[in-house]
Order: sequence, then C-alpha cells, then structure tokens
Amino acid sequence: MNGKENRWKLVEKRILIPSVIIIILISIPFGLYESESLELLNSIFDAIVTNFGWGYIWYANILVFIGLYLAFSKYGKVVLGDPAEKPDFTLFQYSALLIAMGLGSTIMRTGMIQWADIANNPPIGIEAGSPESMLWGNSYGMFIWSLQTFSVFVMAAPAIAYIVHVKKRPMMRISEATRILFGDKFTDGLGGTLLDILFLVSILSGAAVTLGLGTPIITTNLAALLDTEVTFTMTMIVTIIWVFLFSISAYVGIEKGIKRLSVANIYLAAALALFILIVGPGIFIMDFFTETVGHLLSNYLTFSFFTEATAIEQTSFIKNHLVFWFAYNATWAMLHSVFAARISRGRTVKEMILTYMVAPTALSWVATGILGGIGVHGQLTGDIDVLSLADENDPTSIIPVILETLPLSTIIIVLFIIIATIFLITTLDSTTFTIAAYTSKENMSEQDPSKFVRILVAVIITALALVLMQIGGLAPLEVISGMMGIPIIAIQFILVYAAIKMMDRDKAWKYNIRKDD
Repeated sequence: MNGKENRWKLVEKRILIPSVIIIILISIPFGLYESESLELLNSIFDAIVTNFGWGYIWYANILVFIGLYLAFSKYGKVVLGDPAEKPDFTLFQYSALLIAMGLGSTIMRTGMIQWADIANNPPIGIEAGSPESMLWGNSYGMFIWSLQTFSVFVMAAPAIAYIVHVKKRPMMRISEATRILFGDKFTDGLGGTLLDILFLVSILSGAAVTLGLGTPIITTNLAALLDTEVTFTMTMIVTIIWVFLFSISAYVGIEKGIKRLSVANIYLAAALALFILIVGPGIFIMDFFTETVGHLLSNYLTFSFFTEATAIEQTSFIKNHLVFWFAYNATWAMLHSVFAARISRGRTVKEMILTYMVAPTALSWVATGILGGIGVHGQLTGDIDVLSLADENDPTSIIPVILETLPLSTIIIVLFIIIATIFLITTLDSTTFTIAAYTSKENMSEQDPSKFVRILVAVIITALALVLMQIGGLAPLEVISGMMGIPIIAIQFILVYAAIKMMDRDKAWKYNIRKDD
C-alpha cells in the first residue's frame, strides 16, 4: 500500500481531479442531447467567429511580429538553460519533435483534400472548379500551416522554458510563469489553480477529441485496403492498438519513445514522397508545387488578412475557415508551448522560435504540394472527380479514393496508414507527456514525470475518449474545445510579457548567453 500511496502523492490532484470532473459534467448532458447541444454550441461559436473574426486574424499576425521581434532582438540570444551545456537534442531531432507535435496526422488530411473545398467555393471573382481555383486551394492548404499557426503554438514557450531551465523552478505550469506579474498570493492561491485547471480542461478535452476523431484517418484507408466497410469493430480495434502504442511511447519517455518515432516518421514521410514522385505524376506534381509556392508567396499578405469584407452576398470557404483555424489553434497553443519548453533546454530563444516557425512550415508545404498535386492531377485528367466527391462526402473518406488512382496504390496506402498512425501516436504521446509533466509534483527542472503519472494520464485520456465515443459527446466537446481558445489568447499575451519582464529583471540577454554571443 505504501508504494501506491507514494505514487499518488506525485500527482497534483487539486488541478487534475477538478479538470476531469468538469469535462465529464460538460460532456454527459451534451452527449445525451448531441444534436440539440451541437446546434446551440455551433451557433454560439459561429456568432463569435462572425463578430470577432477580424480579432482572430490580428491576433495570429501580431504573434508573428512578436515572435520575429523576440528572435532577432537582444532576447533572442538568451539561452534556455546553462549556456555552457549543449542542447538535449540535435537540430534534426529537435525539428522532428516539433514537426510531430505541431503537424500530426492532420497535415495528411489537409494536404490531400483542403484544396477541393476552396476550389468548390473560391474567393470572389474566381470561377468555381477552374484551374485557378485549384491553385488558390492548394496555396491556402499551404498557408494554414505557415508562420501564423506556428507563432500561435510557440509564443508562450519562452516564459515556461525560462522558469524551468533558467530559474530552475520545479513546476512547469502557466501559473508559475505568471508569478512575476501577479505575485505569490495569486500564483499559490485560487487564481493560479484556476489558470492551471483551464489549461488542463482545454487540453484533456482536445486530446480526447483527437483520439476519437483522428481514428477515421486510419480506418477509412484500412477499409479501402481490405476492400470492406468501416465498422464499429474495426474502429475499436484501431483505437485500442493506437492507445496501446501511444501509451508505451509515453511510458518510455521522450528519448526512447517520442524522439525515435518522430525521427523515424520523417524518414518514412520522405520515402513516401519520393515513391509517389517516381511512380506517380511526378513532373506534374513538381510543376504544380512550384507554381503553388509562387502563388502563395505572391498572395501571402492577402491570405494573412483575408476577411472578404466586400463580398456581401458571397462568402468563400477561406473566410469562414481561416478564422475557425486560428480560433481552434489557440486552443492548442499552450500545450504546444509547454512541450516546446520542455524539449528546448540548451536552445536559445531565437533557435526555439525560428525552428518552430520554419521546420514544420517547410515540411507542410512539401506535403501539401505533393499530396494536393495527386488530387489536382486526377481532377484535371478526368481520372477522378474530386470536387464532386468533396461536395457529397466526408473529407476523410476521399483520401483512399485519390490514392487508388496512383500506380502501386496498395503500397502507397500501406505507407500512408503507417505514417498517419505514427503521427497520431507522437501527437498523443507528446500530449500525454506534457500533461503528466504539468500535473506532476516532481521537480520538472531536474527530471521527467514519473512513469506512473504518464500512464495515469494516458488512461484518463483514453477513458474520456471511449466514453464520449459511446455516448456521442465528441462533436460537442470539439466545439467547446475551440471556444476555450478565447481565454487562452489572453494568457498567451500575458506570458509573452512575463518572459520579457523576467529576462529584463535578470538581464539574461547580458549574462545568460553563449560565450560566442
């Protein structure tokens, strides 16, 4: 009994237990009345997006400017840790970890079919279904995985990394990072507890939704491979296997689990891309990729500030989706920042920010260019009517249909399933590891959270997902998760200010830098 009691003492129950209870209390009534609650929540979220869409757009763009300012100012030289120590990971490993966390399997869905939504519903003045609309579509597919998204993900990380790796504070929490602004009474009292509970509710609900809604990316391709229908049994088997794998990865930790999977998946993704270019329409894909990048760069500011205010009677897909995308990314911002902070010991502020901005952006542009090019080629040659399918079907179900147009499609679908599975695993084990670190009472400046806490978090996420899948509460929880990004936006700017204030107070830009700087 003593051992079990000691293990439970490692968990910060005052923030973990209330967070789980809140999710259950929210989800059960919404799950029992799914259609009604989903309609209500969507109407609320749509009203927020409609009335404050401009605010989300400015929010994402302001974070880009803040990120570039921190990276290239005196603060960029500050080392997140002991300046004499080497970083924990090589630059390639570090980039792979950020890519796995930042992109996940979502890039394989958006990269493949995002262009079709825009081509069917393009900006004003562009003919729907035209080659120009497809170019706009693939350009936008690249844009949503660019500087704005990764600035949203990383900008709270400097503050959290600074308190853990430089100040050597034991707790890797939002409340701890705001201590310099709000004082000890707030941080150690009810205010700090509420901040941490807000973070956990947002991330636990998001993780459960990811587990529940991410499964179709695997099952639809698996069903196509086996020439069968997606069944509940197949979904449960895939979910159980997936849970087992991400739990093992989280259990063994970053070095032996998450890092190895992330690096391996980069090589697998590169192999799949090369294979598609060789056996598929490689010349067209490279031509279209080149033109898409040129179109994106020419219209980057247009995408960045796209509100289509003059389109009174016609609203394009981009306008609605762009604001939703930034709003939903805000929900995940703190999770990404906490994880980035954990793996950035020994990196400078500049290295952390620019690597998170550049590495996932580069990979996502290549992925979108290649995956999107397959569908566009099929549409133009008449091999497959992607635009009609996108209008009538769930987007995920179209992916295997597009892949089947390629030579040696069986091999490609198998690789696609493996890569998507690993991406999903690395996203969830990174999430599990981060939540475990956040809820642990151990000193996070000296060690990783215990294996007991990691497994406990994995069990909680899995239980929440399975219960919500059974009662039908995933869709409402997804909307709630998106709405939680609103208070997190305020927290992000608070943490940016806290990071600057801590570095100024310590004159870290003078004393905590590498000798060659």
